[in-house]
Amino acid sequence: MARLPRGVGENLHFLCAELDGQLSNLEAYFEAPDPITAQKVIQRAGYSYNLWSRVQSAALRGLSSRKPTRETQVQLHNAALVARNLDLIARMARRSLEHAEDVDRKALLRPNAYPKVIKRVRKRIKAILPAMEARDNDMAVKIGHAKADLGMLYDRLFQTYTRDMRQSKHTEDLSNALLAANEIRRMGDALQGISEAILSASIGQSVHFDRYVSLRNVLATGNSGDMELKPLAETRSGSTISGLRSKDAASDGFDAVFKDGEAGKVREERAGVKRWDSIYPGLAPKILSYQKNGDSAALLIEYLHGQTFEQILLGESDAVLAQAEAALAKTLRNVWKRTRTEEPADMASMKQLLKRLPDVYRVHPEFDIAPSRIGGLEVAGFEALVHRAMAREKALTAPFSVHIHGDFNLDNVIFDASEGKIHFIDLHRSRFMDYVQDVSVFMVSNYRLQVHDAETRRRVVQVAATVHALAAKFARAQKDKSFEYRLALGLARSFASSTRFVFDKSHARRMMVRARFVLEAALACPPGKENRLKLPIKELFRD
Repeated sequence: MARLPRGVGENLHFLCAELDGQLSNLEAYFEAPDPITAQKVIQRAGYSYNLWSRVQSAALRGLSSRKPTRETQVQLHNAALVARNLDLIARMARRSLEHAEDVDRKALLRPNAYPKVIKRVRKRIKAILPAMEARDNDMAVKIGHAKADLGMLYDRLFQTYTRDMRQSKHTEDLSNALLAANEIRRMGDALQGISEAILSASIGQSVHFDRYVSLRNVLATGNSGDMELKPLAETRSGSTISGLRSKDAASDGFDAVFKDGEAGKVREERAGVKRWDSIYPGLAPKILSYQKNGDSAALLIEYLHGQTFEQILLGESDAVLAQAEAALAKTLRNVWKRTRTEEPADMASMKQLLKRLPDVYRVHPEFDIAPSRIGGLEVAGFEALVHRAMAREKALTAPFSVHIHGDFNLDNVIFDASEGKIHFIDLHRSRFMDYVQDVSVFMVSNYRLQVHDAETRRRVVQVAATVHALAAKFARAQKDKSFEYRLALGLARSFASSTRFVFDKSHARRMMVRARFVLEAALACPPGKENRLKLPIKELFRD
């Protein structure tokens, strides 16, 4: 661990000592409320602020010095965060006192409760510098757990005070006493922030407290301090994905992938991986460990070698891209044939789109256009087109189902060129469904790439056309006559809904124009003649 500059280390030491003194006086006040004791805390507001400012300034000087190492940058950044949270605790102590001073009946401040809570805070603050110096992750976790401890103590006081409010006339005093307790409870948030800063400095990257606890739980050995995390991705559902390896590992690869997030999503991911393993072994990564922690959960997953399809499309040669396309085509054909069932599937693209349009309009309000007229021509609003297409779609279910990925974007498909194999990741939406769902999502995820050089856009058209040709050939073999029509609706959905992830106004507009074009083409097709629809795929995906 890099040694902190003198201006950071010394002032952090003085700040911890100053805060302990202020909390000691706060503890004494609640044991025997006295205005003189209160002033000892309130009048020292500038001391903790000045010490925090000194740590901040010294850290900024260190960061702006000549080429600080990555480790030094992490240490300085997190030392400044520790100081900031210590100053927040000092502010909370003063606010707690201000509320307590407004209580006329001081007996309501419960001298048997408040001092015990403050003692816990002081104990954790005294552990901060030793935890930082020794890079003691266990001690850092104990500091972070103070949030839960203070929360439970506050809940007891809350129940007591609210019960007393129903039975007493001293509502104002009880309210101020509860506000004083709430400020002490909030010190737990700051202590957890300090814990996160210490853990982040130890690991070498920013880490959320709950995430670190999940990591410790999911590792069978528990030696999380000897592991290094590197961010790999962050899903739109809030899950975070990191590569995990030993700190002394010589390889650039990883030992495993750590994924955590909302418990329901992670549980679905686990179930999806297990299903794929039974249906098509080797396609999905193996699950090494799973742990649930309250409302969150974590998975330790096999690390898959290779590159995502997005990385290949953007950075590899035409030859490697061709290999990846061939492997993907072979894999999809095998999966679709192997998992085909006679159960009809209703993709409901237009229903999906209607649910996502409010999010689209929040990002691009200019797309929410009312119906209009151009001379004698009436131009329907986009939502009106969606509703009309939804009525047509209800009569066009897929004649069979296959097991689909469910979120078939470029970055969820990995190609291992050394073995010529395709792998799927991020499988929490896997299910039996219309294969057109995956096809349309994959095609549009190509177009959505915000890289506009001519060569990349040429490759986008190529990949989209290749996947379309593969799916169309499969549809003919399966006598799926409404394939192209369902694909049109799926493409319209994906073009329009994907604009909520694209801030580039001109690129988002091109996608929305394509969504409208495809919808109008589908609606122009006479009912009962849907099998005659032919989409101009290359023109549709060419800029």
